[in-house]
Amino acid sequence: MGPPVDPVPAGDIQPPIADVVIIGGGIIGVSTALFLARRGVSVVLCEKGHVAGEQSSRNWGWCRRMGRDPRELPLIVEALEIWDDIEELVGEDVGFRKTGILYLCQDESDVEHHAEWVRNAGDYALDSTMIEGRALADLMPGARKTFRAALHTPSDGRAEPQKAAPAIARAAQRAGASILQNCAVRGIETAGGRVSGVVTEHGLIRASTVVVAGGAWSSRLCRDLGIRLPQLSVRASVMRTAPVEGGPDGAAWTEGFAYRKRLDGGYTIANGMISYHHLIPDSFRYLGDFLPILSREWRSVSLRFGDFVTGPWGLTPALAGEGSVYERHRTLDPPPAVAPLDEARANMEKVFPVLKGVPTVQRWAGFIDAMPDAIPVIAPVQSLPGLVLATGFSGHGFGIGPAAGRLAADLVTGDAPIVDPTAFRYERFIDGTKHRPTTGV
Repeated sequence: MGPPVDPVPAGDIQPPIADVVIIGGGIIGVSTALFLARRGVSVVLCEKGHVAGEQSSRNWGWCRRMGRDPRELPLIVEALEIWDDIEELVGEDVGFRKTGILYLCQDESDVEHHAEWVRNAGDYALDSTMIEGRALADLMPGARKTFRAALHTPSDGRAEPQKAAPAIARAAQRAGASILQNCAVRGIETAGGRVSGVVTEHGLIRASTVVVAGGAWSSRLCRDLGIRLPQLSVRASVMRTAPVEGGPDGAAWTEGFAYRKRLDGGYTIANGMISYHHLIPDSFRYLGDFLPILSREWRSVSLRFGDFVTGPWGLTPALAGEGSVYERHRTLDPPPAVAPLDEARANMEKVFPVLKGVPTVQRWAGFIDAMPDAIPVIAPVQSLPGLVLATGFSGHGFGIGPAAGRLAADLVTGDAPIVDPTAFRYERFIDGTKHRPTTGV
């Protein structure tokens, strides 16, 4: 089971018409809905399960600029400004704290790797610096191990994934958005060469614009329209502990473990080095697109066999029998990889003995929507007017989510975009652009 998520009130009866329909109730979808509703746009969000049921509640909870691909840096700067004011924006505390993040260096090669990011980030590095010695030790109270150095960004922070997207959804409701849960979109309708609406399990909603913010489901939704979106899913596992005093307050990553202090006083812990890809038809369909990043990251991705036929991304048609694949798989809830999680916790206990004996409260896993160049698509599709994509955040979506939603809203309404959206255009996957994997950490 996934972590418990704050509830969102049941939405209105499905309306027959809207200006915009958003598919997906993760942090990207609800943020898009909020910024559209605040502009007076009639918006309906359809979520096949419940808000933040999948990766938006299952991630680490980091809100980081540090280590980002240079193409994402302008957007994450805007996102962190939104996070700074998130309580005022949504009317409640979602746990955002500017406690800083560390990338811990084991040796000189780690130091050079992170120092190179600082150089490449230029002005966007802002307060990111390499630290060592006493400055580093002060940020790791109770640590029994000395690290060579660390890349540190004091202005980066953390928030609670199980609270953030639901709070944004409730704010969107108050602004006038209709949030429909347990409402699967079976397909996107077109007429006259452009989007004309969506068909849900409850019927038709006419709309001139549809935003696909479906996370790991987005590629399948697009394929049913004849839109080629090279996206694959990666299973990542996380655990959380009971509350404990005396440990570090922020978040950190190093080889062997990663952690974040939680609002409840416990820790979210992950391995950070091992994830799993389940082989499905898309694995072969998009193999050529992903070869560059796979050749670089193959050590950190372990392959497993998926369900080629009846699984969520299998060969069975989206509509089969009485329902759709989206109704048969309302919430993706894969089993966690227990052994790597226990190893990560053991590695962390060697550094922070205060964790020894603290109960493990829960383990879970989720599917990350990954792109060949590890940056998202936030863009209209030129070949199908009215279709806007906001997906493929490759494990970076939670922290950048509020600004990504703002950018998607800008593209829908034609307002001046919050950042230059060129890097996130969809057509880079069909115009011959070579997919350059992220240069971030």
